[in-house]
Amino acid sequence: MASQSVLTPQAEDFPRWYQDVVAKAEMADNGPVRGTMVIRPYGYAIWERIQAEIDARIKQAGAQNAYFPLFIPQSYLSKEAEHVEGFSPELAVVTHAGGEELAEPIVVRPTSETVIGEFMAKWIQSYRDLPLLLNQWANVVRWELRPRLFLRSSEFLWQEGHTAHATYEDAAAYAMKIHLEVYNDFLNEVLAVPTFLGIKPPRERFAGAINTMTCEGMMRDGKALQMATSHELGQNFAKAFDIYYQSEEGQAALCHTTSWGSSTRLVGGLIMAHGDDRGLVVPPRLAPIQVVIIAVRDEPTVNEACERILASLKSAGVRAVLDRGRGSFGRRLTDWEIKGIPLRVEVGPRDLAEGVVTVVRRDTAEKITLELEAVAPRAPALLETMQAELLQGARDRRDANTCDVPSVVKAIDVAQTGFARLSWDLVGDSEEAEMNSQAVTIRCLVRADGSIPASDLEEDLLCIVAKSY
Repeated sequence: MASQSVLTPQAEDFPRWYQDVVAKAEMADNGPVRGTMVIRPYGYAIWERIQAEIDARIKQAGAQNAYFPLFIPQSYLSKEAEHVEGFSPELAVVTHAGGEELAEPIVVRPTSETVIGEFMAKWIQSYRDLPLLLNQWANVVRWELRPRLFLRSSEFLWQEGHTAHATYEDAAAYAMKIHLEVYNDFLNEVLAVPTFLGIKPPRERFAGAINTMTCEGMMRDGKALQMATSHELGQNFAKAFDIYYQSEEGQAALCHTTSWGSSTRLVGGLIMAHGDDRGLVVPPRLAPIQVVIIAVRDEPTVNEACERILASLKSAGVRAVLDRGRGSFGRRLTDWEIKGIPLRVEVGPRDLAEGVVTVVRRDTAEKITLELEAVAPRAPALLETMQAELLQGARDRRDANTCDVPSVVKAIDVAQTGFARLSWDLVGDSEEAEMNSQAVTIRCLVRADGSIPASDLEEDLLCIVAKSY
């Protein structure tokens, strides 16, 4: 387990606090190659929970999982000029293999539109083959100059969906479905992070897309984190890879395609959206471990009571573990607290003499005295209460730190500690350049009612402006 030590306070140095949590909660380590990441078992357990929740929603939306190669011929990327230009600075290219120079360089995938486009063209023959809805869980490589564990690494894990449709309307509707029913639902219902749902301005779109939708969450230091994106690719990739289908009328027609993705960046978002000066705070629906039972002393009666509580919690469907006691009780409390386990059950001889135990909420530090047999029946409701209150707390922080402003100058000022919201009409090229010079960017465009615009050409749009990770 992690060694006991004090974390850097968030208010003193938020980035250092983040690094402390990642290390001391045993989430990840830097890999041997700069920019790479070793995900430790606890960090990977959280990623597995994220995978499971998102994957279930993807399947509910009708997509099927597949797998495509890590290596992509460089000529594939060159077919879509805007795409390769957008990724060019980040590409990792293999020029030698098997002791010989390759006739054609191979790109380590930064994303898979091109290779999947090649096979979509092969698999799609007629309108009966549409829509083709694919997703893959994989790793990608984007050479990162300023790495930070989970947030920016040269290799990271993610899911990427790729679909082909007969019409623009069907493609756009499916991209929206994924954005709302997969990403937004997961972020709210599981990760407990409310976001601004909007579209990226033209220069911030995914390379080769005609529209990019984004979920922008606020971290505890007031900065934005892009949590997931969905892209309407129009017919750009269909043209490059000859993705045609035969219509019901027997005519050859180009498909319309989409892509969408989320990554291990969500683990970083979890840390920064909910964590406090005592470490991680993991929402119960996401937590690999929802309850930890800690024996205050290694005594037969205490151990027997701990085993009974563990069995009853597991029977109630609660993900629980038992800490049988290594090291001092205080150190063990600190270790579990840093990991952000939602509920802690402390079992000691004095309380047992009275037939009770102490249950501690990680989010509020509230201590609840319960009879031994009441722990399992009460735990599910307590966990659901915590889940709801974490979401509401995050929403309250976001709303309290989002300010409507009348000018770009004021937006830059507000964005030092939170989100600014102003009219899109006020932001021209020179104004956007001024914001960027202050490390402030337009995170997304939204309608006044908070809904997602169809395009940046709509009237009366607002833009969300912030510093970001």
